Amino acid sequence: MTTPLVEMDGDEMTRILWQMIKDELILPYVDLKTEYYDLGLAHRNETDDQVTVDSANATLKYGVAVKCATITPNAARVKEYDLKEMWKSPNGTIRAMLDGTVFRAPILVKGIEPCVRSWEKPITLARHAYGDVYKNTEIRVDGPGRAELVFTAQDGTETRELIHEFQGPGILQGIHNTEKSIASFARACFNYAVDTRQDLWFATKDTISKKYDHTFKDIFQEIYEAEYREKFEGLGIEYFYTLIDDAVARVMKAKGGFIWACKNYDGDVMSDMVSSAFGSLAMMTSVLVSPSGVYEYEAAHGTVQRHYYKHLKGEETSTNSVATIFAWTGALRKRGELDGIPALCQFADRLEKATIATIESGRMTKDLALITSLKDVTVLNSQDFIREIRNTMENE
Repeated sequence: MTTPLVEMDGDEMTRILWQMIKDELILPYVDLKTEYYDLGLAHRNETDDQVTVDSANATLKYGVAVKCATITPNAARVKEYDLKEMWKSPNGTIRAMLDGTVFRAPILVKGIEPCVRSWEKPITLARHAYGDVYKNTEIRVDGPGRAELVFTAQDGTETRELIHEFQGPGILQGIHNTEKSIASFARACFNYAVDTRQDLWFATKDTISKKYDHTFKDIFQEIYEAEYREKFEGLGIEYFYTLIDDAVARVMKAKGGFIWACKNYDGDVMSDMVSSAFGSLAMMTSVLVSPSGVYEYEAAHGTVQRHYYKHLKGEETSTNSVATIFAWTGALRKRGELDGIPALCQFADRLEKATIATIESGRMTKDLALITSLKDVTVLNSQDFIREIRNTMENE
């Protein structure tokens, strides 16, 4: 390696797996160069979350990052970790600074059939990675009063809309987005569809959100007509818009092989649904692509809290590390592509093939063993599964 990856360490069981993967599957084969940032919740708290901002700036500098799963604290986590405050989602902070689009696709292996019988090909989720509830402002209302949405223009002009006349306690939330970010999201989706020659679906709830969601719909349509219609028609692929509830119904009856573009929160929820229905939350790739060509690879799942507590008690765990392995291989491959190091790309390909081959040979973690159609499988613990992948890679 010539240019370092930005390495963002994380929390709980995925942090344990992170080190295992480096020790067993990467460091013995790669002269690994990283700029390391500890995004574990304790260190984020120590630095007043400055470490998250620093890691995002480093990603903008070096162009490629790999990120471990991290905790987004709730009230229980504030107490558990004795936090100074309820820090925001590190993913939300990083995605806002990179202003990109998250593409997530299931990792398919023989013997793990989708729960949805009609699905034959991967469904790629394209998730807008800026704004909405991930950059929200919230107020808890203690009693009666008037809530208004107020915008003050640079010339001092105010625009006001009544939100609600409270008769008692309640809650308020303010969210936003920008036309610039929505346009970047649209172009990223259209470009990805052209590159992969897949149909693109986009869905919001514009019938209810007649200004907010409708703006997304309009920007997508305007950019498609002006810049992409001819390309799509020339490739024989389709772009269409529909309501989010109609999209869900269509997805459940489709064969797959398309890109489903969603707003930020919709994409968060739907990617979990799609990955689970294809087999496991731990069997999905995730990459954030910014308009400037910056890439951040991560696992699409959380920190596997329940397994971490078992691990702390000295109990054996069988935690699926595939998505975290593929985050590393994605980042290494992209670094190799950008720096002109074919061997690094070849190593990433080799490690992915060994991972899939290990599962298809009947050696897997418990979550996959419970749903596989393969017979006489061997259930491996967290570390032994990673070691088996290494054996497969060395003996192929």
